[in-house]
Amino acid sequence: MEKYKEDFLLLLEAGFIAINQADEDSAIKLFKAAELLNPTSTFPKIGYGYLHLHKLELQKSIKCFQEVVKKEPENEMAQTLLGIALSMTPNQLFEGEKLLNTTLKSKDKLIKTLSNTALDFVDNFIKKSPSPAHVQKSKK
Repeated sequence: MEKYKEDFLLLLEAGFIAINQADEDSAIKLFKAAELLNPTSTFPKIGYGYLHLHKLELQKSIKCFQEVVKKEPENEMAQTLLGIALSMTPNQLFEGEKLLNTTLKSKDKLIKTLSNTALDFVDNFIKKSPSPAHVQKSKK
């Protein structure tokens, strides 16, 4: 196994690419392989959370990101993705928005951009009335 340790980041990157290509099976296998190579890393857990976020399995994604943030409170990527997932959950919108406003102050330009884009989305689509949640309620 030692000779494959250098492939850890490649497996992670391939897992994220698989998610973006809607290949859930490959993503899971790649993240599991990465976990075998580095069981203490939180990166595969972020990958699983990202997969759930793509599938709009918000509670599952929130759980993954919360586990990472609990283990690594300074992990801004996990915080930002958690903020996105929370902001898309009807009863946790403001908690997610608060987290995104915190990560908006990051020194990392990519985290800042992601946070800003997510906040724009919240303002323009989630908070706008009627929200998708309200439309579904009125159809029932």
